[in-house]
Amino acid sequence: MSTLAIEFTEANFNSEVESSEVPVVVDFWAEWCGPCKLLSPTIDAIAEKYKGKVKVGKVNVEQNPSIVQKYGVRNIPNILVFNNGNIENQIIGNVPESDISSILDKLI
Repeated sequence: MSTLAIEFTEANFNSEVESSEVPVVVDFWAEWCGPCKLLSPTIDAIAEKYKGKVKVGKVNVEQNPSIVQKYGVRNIPNILVFNNGNIENQIIGNVPESDISSILDKLI
């Protein structure tokens, strides 16, 4: 698990993500997923870079199946970028920080 990212769960997803007044980066991951572990430092870097401007968090797909089902997440790592409760962008796979930053820079 990331050290800087918020843990999004079925209990807090609505308040932290869907009702957020700032853009939100949600990384869907699992313990057994190698590419997810490789992406974790990138998620931390994004959380640090956009601190105070963007929420950054992670959803464990095994512990939060209703969120996974609601958003049709079939592959991980899978990043959804929300703005005003709507999905603005989706990135599948282990991607460089610059790919995520270019999306966020357009939203803030």
